[in-house]
Amino acid sequence: MKRYENIRVIQSPEGKQYKTTTVYPDTPISENDYYIITTAGDRYDTLADQFYNDYTLWWVIAAANNSERASLIVEPGIQLRIPGDIDTILSNFDKANI
Repeated sequence: MKRYENIRVIQSPEGKQYKTTTVYPDTPISENDYYIITTAGDRYDTLADQFYNDYTLWWVIAAANNSERASLIVEPGIQLRIPGDIDTILSNFDKANI
């Protein structure tokens, strides 16, 4: 999924184009979620590839865990929630960014 593909573009009075701010909707807890304890070397992108077969969905895991780090690297030894209902999450993302 290309998460910026459908983000609305606005144009300034000077003619410059800008993408609007991306909105990340809340990811409610689901009975389909997975919980893992991270180990050394875990990264959001490799976890997304492991669980969703798509490394570009790393932001889903980061957002669900309120990550404020500017890194794909995950601290070892913490519990992470891996959202299980990815189709609903992606649909909500698309709706929030139309």
